Amino acid sequence: MSLLRLYVRVLELLGKEARLGWILAAANLLLAGAQFAEPVLFGRIVDVLSGNPSTGPLASSTTSPWPLLVAWVAFGLFTILCGVIVALNADRLSHRQRQAVLTSYFEHIMQLPLTFHTGTHSGRLMKVMLQGTDALWRLWLGFFREHFAAIMSLVVLLPLSLYINWRLAILLFVLCVVFTVLTTLVVRKTFEMQNEVEEQYSNLSARASDALGNVALVQSFVRIDAEVQGLRGIADKLLAAQLPVLSWWALVTVMTRASTTITVLAIFTVGIILHQQGLTSVGEIVMFVSFATMLIQKLEQVVAFINNVFMEAPRLQEFFNVLDAVPAVRDRPDAIDPGRVQGLVEFNNVSFSYDGKRPAVADVSFTALPGQTIALVGSTGAGKSTAIALLHRAFDPQSGVIKIDGMDIRGITLSALRRNIGVVFQEALLFNRSIADNLRVGKPDATIEEMRIAAARAQALDFIERGELKFDTNAGERGRMLSGGERQRLSIARALLKDPPILILDEATSALDAATEAKVNAALDEVMKGRTTFVIAHRLSTIRDATMILVFEHGRVIESGTFDELVAQGGHFAGLAKAQFMVRDSEQGSAHPNTSPAPSEPS
Repeated sequence: MSLLRLYVRVLELLGKEARLGWILAAANLLLAGAQFAEPVLFGRIVDVLSGNPSTGPLASSTTSPWPLLVAWVAFGLFTILCGVIVALNADRLSHRQRQAVLTSYFEHIMQLPLTFHTGTHSGRLMKVMLQGTDALWRLWLGFFREHFAAIMSLVVLLPLSLYINWRLAILLFVLCVVFTVLTTLVVRKTFEMQNEVEEQYSNLSARASDALGNVALVQSFVRIDAEVQGLRGIADKLLAAQLPVLSWWALVTVMTRASTTITVLAIFTVGIILHQQGLTSVGEIVMFVSFATMLIQKLEQVVAFINNVFMEAPRLQEFFNVLDAVPAVRDRPDAIDPGRVQGLVEFNNVSFSYDGKRPAVADVSFTALPGQTIALVGSTGAGKSTAIALLHRAFDPQSGVIKIDGMDIRGITLSALRRNIGVVFQEALLFNRSIADNLRVGKPDATIEEMRIAAARAQALDFIERGELKFDTNAGERGRMLSGGERQRLSIARALLKDPPILILDEATSALDAATEAKVNAALDEVMKGRTTFVIAHRLSTIRDATMILVFEHGRVIESGTFDELVAQGGHFAGLAKAQFMVRDSEQGSAHPNTSPAPSEPS
């Protein structure tokens, strides 16, 4: 994306503030015109005082300096007042719109599919959000406070100088051409370099966030020095990439300072020659020296503006790349909210592939009646989790249809679909907030009494009540202030509060010890009552009473039936049961499994 197109997008994000932006732009135009009254009036006052009035196009007929001085004061007061109003409103516009865009961006990335978040580090997303909105704020603020006025000043100044004295004006045009050429060369020279700088900034942010998120691992494996060295290495690469860019822009600054002296000397030299020939007055020479000084100042602001856009360009490019990411799964225009569903779930020849080559799910068909428990088993990568992800539309199938209560789930709004589905994940996901706040994720308006009932049913009330702050106890980052079993029971209580007609249990007890697992299983039995439940499990002891078990292999359902039926068939599932000591060799082919708990998972 070119710098010009990038900046146009920056201005497009003004949204509802665009009207105020246009008003500020008009005020900047008036400000630019008023600023040139000062050097013109100064030059005319010098001519009047020297007794050698100018005969130029802006010559004054008055022989008294006082009217010119009064006009100067009036223009000065207007410039000050207009400048203050522009600055105040530019500040307010920029701050308001930064917050609006930040909120909108956050909402956008929260709606992006899990596949996007899986492939993008959260630290990088945070960096892109904060640095991107800060870059927008700085560009909006700079544009309306000074940069637009500087650009408009050049538009006004150059034609005005030509009108007053074209001979002296040529020097100003030469100065502008030199500035333009030099700035263009530096931008082209350093554009790719700055992209590399921003890439290193992103790497730095992701590396630091990764280490902080795994501080227990870093400390237990004595990795502190290694992580610090790794971060230092990225910082060194960042510095190595940044210094050449800074050197080139330092050259522009030096040339700017030097051009001020050169231009003023050139105007005096040419002005003296023209004065001796009667082609200009002393006042016009003074006027053009003021023009040159003002032009240098405005050119410096324009260069600073270009430099700002250039420096912010990689950050804005990253920001817009994320903002332009289109969710693969979104509401259809005719999607409806059916309210609370009964829980009849149908998979009809459903197929899905992540890469378009190897199917993750192939021709899966089954029906789950309201209140039934459907278990999905199979080796890692067999397609269990993908099939369930399709149910709550983490993805959409490439072929086939998934229905709830006879309705294609693609015809149901995402919010309505997910409101009807509760998920208890293998890893209990908790916010760094109070227990009450975490429970209210399931039901935002839940009362303390409702939370107490849900916690009691989830076997969680005892440890909550033991805490000094009870429901106001902070769970810590990702729930780290609680044990694994406590986190899992809280997530079950959260599902109970949500009270969804369809429930998904994704390996909800696989990481727990036997005693904790017994408590969690009791909580799960409670939460599964009266709901259509899908259980993804490796431990077959947890699905002994499932209504139907689906055995997945290479994305396909290769066996289905009850526990006893599948064991009696002596197929793949029976082999898994044997591996987990759920049955003995002599019992295969019969319907009397040994129900002792499994000590290990299948390989």
